[in-house]
Amino acid sequence: MSTLIQGNPWVWVVVLDPGKNEQFLGQHYKEEDISFIPTFLKKEEALECLDHLTRDEEKKYEVQAILYEELARDAAEHGFMLFILNGAGKVLEKITP
Repeated sequence: MSTLIQGNPWVWVVVLDPGKNEQFLGQHYKEEDISFIPTFLKKEEALECLDHLTRDEEKKYEVQAILYEELARDAAEHGFMLFILNGAGKVLEKITP
């Protein structure tokens, strides 16, 4: 359960290949061998943090809103945690869906 997210609000994520074979941009935290989806409370924070995330510069990325419960369900199905980040990339909360 999240202390920052209550209910089923909209959150913001980075999507790889929007409109085609869309998938959430995942990251790997090597120190703890954890795969996670960077999740943001505000669109502006997601856009600000985009340059701090590991990504393939040749691919297209887009910041999109998604309902928290849908994101958590998908993350759990694929073995990802959710990390709530701020615009500078600081981890505010780690969530195991």
